[in-house]
Amino acid sequence: MKPFLHRRALLLAALASAWCFALQAQENTPGASVESLLAIARERNPDYAVSRYEAEAAAERVEPAGALPDPKLRTELRDLTRMGEQNATLSPTRVGSTKYLLMQDLPWYGKRDLKREIADLEAQSARGRAHGTWAELAARIKAAHAQLYTVQRNERLTQEILDLLQRLEKTAQVRYAGGLAAQQDVIRAQVEQTGLRNELLALENERRQLQARLNALLGRPALAPLAAPDRLRPLPPPARLDYVALEERMRARNPRLFAETTRIQSAEKSRELAYKNRYPDFTFGISPIQYQSAVREWELMVEMNIPLQQGSRRAQEREAEAMLAAARARSEAMANQVLGELAENLSGIEAARRGEELASGSLLPQAELTFRSALASYENGKVDFATLLDAQRQIRQARQTQLKAQAEAQARLAEIERIIGEEL
Repeated sequence: MKPFLHRRALLLAALASAWCFALQAQENTPGASVESLLAIARERNPDYAVSRYEAEAAAERVEPAGALPDPKLRTELRDLTRMGEQNATLSPTRVGSTKYLLMQDLPWYGKRDLKREIADLEAQSARGRAHGTWAELAARIKAAHAQLYTVQRNERLTQEILDLLQRLEKTAQVRYAGGLAAQQDVIRAQVEQTGLRNELLALENERRQLQARLNALLGRPALAPLAAPDRLRPLPPPARLDYVALEERMRARNPRLFAETTRIQSAEKSRELAYKNRYPDFTFGISPIQYQSAVREWELMVEMNIPLQQGSRRAQEREAEAMLAAARARSEAMANQVLGELAENLSGIEAARRGEELASGSLLPQAELTFRSALASYENGKVDFATLLDAQRQIRQARQTQLKAQAEAQARLAEIERIIGEEL
């Protein structure tokens, strides 16, 4: 008896360990919540990594942009034969004289600061583009997660309806055996089941495609496991979806608008730099001259470029003006576009919210009541089987309408958060 109890205890312990391991594996598998997917995408998505590295590279260009050019050193060995008194030599102590020239280029006052400011604005624009890449990526992940939730709930609903039809088929068979119904009722129930099985296959295919799409967005293998979504994000209250308030947040936080604003500022600085190119740049130098082993002379040198090519410079200035005008027009067009997108998505989320409330509070209860009434009437022979199937379809359509409205609201919410550049 004792060995039996011992084996039973070992078996129970093994089952408990396997159950705990399965629970832990399920917890470690991402996908139950959209937050777990976003955390992985932030670390592993290659497109977002590219934009981050590009922003880091742009930030490293700021310091070199405002730095002075490297100084130059020139050495001249003069009179290599000392007027024919010796053979030619390259020794500084034996030639007639050796001239060393140390030169430093100095641009006109303010040019270095402008170049540094332009590089800094370009770095800010790169950071804005990286933020925009993340906002786009996060919106796609949120929308795909909501679609996956809807598809899996649709699968569950279709399976429930299939089980219900199997029970209705048995009811129809009983009534047919008793001579209370036609054989056509049984056949229709079987045809409906076949159609639902085909829909289950289509839903399974759609679920796998969505999982592959999500894994691609996360930077994971296409067939990597994903946990079933257990919930959708709660929708913000209508008071937080005020257009005026969201417009202010959008103008302050939208990544694309931020990038366009920095582009305008960069174009303004580039225009200032183009006008400063009317003035010359200088090169200063100091030159010690060595005779044999001693330095006996010193020279100073100043060099400047003469800005004579005025036609070329005026063309550069006109180019800078045109680029500034283009940047301003592009920013205005972008603002109009995102404002239109914001209004469109606010209207969409409100319509989806009202549609879900209508489906949950009115359409679904009415469909369930209609089905129960039709089922009771069919069992009593008061209605035909077609009426019962229509009532069943109404329940399914009501639940699908509810799921579709939930997914639409989540997609609109993700787009609004992408537009304003932050979570609601």
